[in-house]
Amino acid sequence: MKVAVIGAGIVGVSTALWLQRDGAEVILIDRVGPAEGTSYGNAGVLASCSVVPVTTPGLIGKAPKMLFSPDEPLFLKWGYLPKLAPWLVRYLRHANADDARRIAAALVGLVGESLADHQAVAEGTPAARYIAPSDYTYAYRDKAAFEGDAFTWELRRAHGFVPVIDEGTAVAAYDPLLGPEVSFLARVPGHGHIKDPGAYVKALADHAVANGARLVIGTAQDVARAAGTVIGVVVDGETIAADAVVVATGVWSGPLAEALGIKVPLESERGYHIELLEPSAMPVAPTMFPAGKFVATPMEGRLRIAGVVEFGGLDAPPSRAPFALLEKGIRKAMPTLTWKGTTEWMGHRPATTDSLPLIGPVPGVKGAYLGFGHQHVGLTSGPKTGRLLAQLVMGRTPNIDITPYAPSRFSSSKPSLAQQMETTG
Repeated sequence: MKVAVIGAGIVGVSTALWLQRDGAEVILIDRVGPAEGTSYGNAGVLASCSVVPVTTPGLIGKAPKMLFSPDEPLFLKWGYLPKLAPWLVRYLRHANADDARRIAAALVGLVGESLADHQAVAEGTPAARYIAPSDYTYAYRDKAAFEGDAFTWELRRAHGFVPVIDEGTAVAAYDPLLGPEVSFLARVPGHGHIKDPGAYVKALADHAVANGARLVIGTAQDVARAAGTVIGVVVDGETIAADAVVVATGVWSGPLAEALGIKVPLESERGYHIELLEPSAMPVAPTMFPAGKFVATPMEGRLRIAGVVEFGGLDAPPSRAPFALLEKGIRKAMPTLTWKGTTEWMGHRPATTDSLPLIGPVPGVKGAYLGFGHQHVGLTSGPKTGRLLAQLVMGRTPNIDITPYAPSRFSSSKPSLAQQMETTG
């Protein structure tokens, strides 16, 4: 079988590798090349416990204050609001306890064994050296701040992620970099991080190419079909023959999905990072600062500070305020830390209105599959998503229930039950 995979980020590259291991001939298509988008700039954490969606109870009440405060990790380019509004209304309908629990139960199947999933996809490849087992640490000002996150920790515990607690002097004993602003840690063992996400995904892609995958740099414009069956992909005006196609190009997947009959309410949650070059010290483990919604992740030769959310679409340039907030946050959390330079990056997390990705076959188009919309857990869930897609393409039955991720819930031909429920609130 010849399979075209559109998108060479972690999802697409993982799909390509698992397809190869099952005997498929793979064509990997990307508009700029492997790991040049979100798979390069993410926080690098294999965040298995990140099962909690952004849409938790109370979000609707908190959002206006966050938008108008320069010290809060939510930003909006106000000129984009009219275009964002319909998506935002549907998104906020899920900001309740029942939906949050339902979403968490669906996400754990994708992220719950992330370290093992990455070790499996990278096994026998040069990329394996970038995977580092570690804790994942949540740093709070005090116990009261931790208790203010009770709902999110209830969801994590319900899925087996029970934190180890450090308070007072135990905080500095665990990680001397943390300053007096942090007096309470909730550590979750059994996680990991990637020491260079861009190099890691490129190494995976290089391994796929070395084993026979064809890499095509170009823009996929359409999926060619005959009698309702995939026959290829149109790339920059030319059709490349294929028996099946997987659309896994993140936030840029929307037009291709719509051409296949799936109209996805998809937005970019613009994410930012700064990198501190040659830092004087490194944190013991990737550390999330929930108050600022950013993560400090140790990497090769630099410390990456990544996070915040901005809504502003795909075309607007980066804003200065998120970069400034990230630097302010890390200086406050780790006051003794010094570094020799910085770099900056802004990228696009693909966000659906129901906080779940699309993974599975396209109804009515034989040989077409979708794999995108992972929001904040794309790196974490990439290898598992790739394995599921490869199993589906090759006619195998996945060992988890993929119903929550079904593309049919956004089918433009017939409203699905999920769409009807979302429409009626």
